[in-house]
Amino acid sequence: MVKLLGIKGQHFSYLITQALDAREEIEIIREEVTSLPGRGVLIIATGPLTSHALAEAIMNLTERRHLYFYDAISPIVTADSINFDFAFKGSRYGKGGDDYVNCPMNREEYYRFLEALKKGEKVPLRGFEETVPFEGCLPIEDLADRGDKTLAFGPMKPVGLVDPRSGKQPFSVVQLRQENREQTLYNMVGFQTKLKYHEQERIFRLIPGLERAEFVRYGSLHRNTFIDAPRLLLETLQLRTNPNIFFAGQITGVEGYVESAAIGLLAGINAARYITDKSIVSPPMTTALGALVGHIINRYARDYQPMNINFGLFPPLDGIGKKSEKKRRIIERALWDSGVWKEAVK
Repeated sequence: MVKLLGIKGQHFSYLITQALDAREEIEIIREEVTSLPGRGVLIIATGPLTSHALAEAIMNLTERRHLYFYDAISPIVTADSINFDFAFKGSRYGKGGDDYVNCPMNREEYYRFLEALKKGEKVPLRGFEETVPFEGCLPIEDLADRGDKTLAFGPMKPVGLVDPRSGKQPFSVVQLRQENREQTLYNMVGFQTKLKYHEQERIFRLIPGLERAEFVRYGSLHRNTFIDAPRLLLETLQLRTNPNIFFAGQITGVEGYVESAAIGLLAGINAARYITDKSIVSPPMTTALGALVGHIINRYARDYQPMNINFGLFPPLDGIGKKSEKKRRIIERALWDSGVWKEAVK
């Protein structure tokens, strides 16, 4: 879907630009935007490499703590791909609920994983990314290089957890944190990484319980300007503190050309309806666009991070069945609900 039937990103961008240029009612001003207008309806649709001046203007609008400049992202896996023959739910010392899934490791499993992690192939940082504050969001493979037991005393510490299979504290534990209210997605806690995607699949599947893990988002560490949308935006993509201002595209916390364009489309529709005093709309959560909006306003997420569209964002279906059958039914439901919604809002 993200590859858009093989069309590369630059060509996709060209097609969008060409379509806009052809519209006589649209005035395109090709110059840097360094400030935000003080009045009128506004859509802010800047991208991941927002200039310093515009970023400062957005900071003043949203408050500094709600604007991020770097992704320190841990991988996310689907709940139904976790093997609960090994993994178990529970919080440290039995406190709290079952927001966490724990994948215990014995000594041999830990050192096998550590060795693979140290030898994993990494993505080199580009020039504009070299100032990433590593100490604040250190990649897990860099932590591993500090000493063989650094992970066991850090993000993989087993303290306060008991493996129900053995009744004992394991040598180390990988914790997965519930990522959404529907409990369909789980985040690998502390596993931000610069490993290449295929290496993440190979190495992280060495973790007991994640042998067949389905990754809906891989870990990464790179420059990316985006807002803390769950705290800032309504489901209509309006700023909570100012309904005249809409946000769109990648700055809202979606990844990918198609996803960014889709969110831009919704922001444009709602801005036009707002100007003409029509009711603001939001697509059903059962559709792909609605699922993306659900991610944007997901206040359950403690550490908000950008994401592509994936099946884990859709509301789960009732009943059991094969994964391929579930996906087919999710698609059919999305198409039906999308058609009903479009007809309702004209």
